[in-house]
Amino acid sequence: MGNVVQSHLVRIGNSRGVRIPKVWLEQLDLGDEVELRMEADQLVIRSARHPRQGWEDRFRAMHERGDDRPVAEFPASTWDDREWEW
Repeated sequence: MGNVVQSHLVRIGNSRGVRIPKVWLEQLDLGDEVELRMEADQLVIRSARHPRQGWEDRFRAMHERGDDRPVAEFPASTWDDREWEW
């Protein structure tokens, strides 16, 4: 099951919290916001960031700058006309 540590639940108002060891936080790069999910008798904690988070805004900015064009145009060849099949 990998690394295991025992921890105490700490009171935070009407809720309870878990302290996550610093070395784990650094290794997991969780950030300031996490997703919590219950699976059977387990609590799963994972980063709330998504791999493609923010891509839509970045692509829109590229388009506004005119930076969304192909790097190079490739001329058609005889191979394109004679040999390529879909």
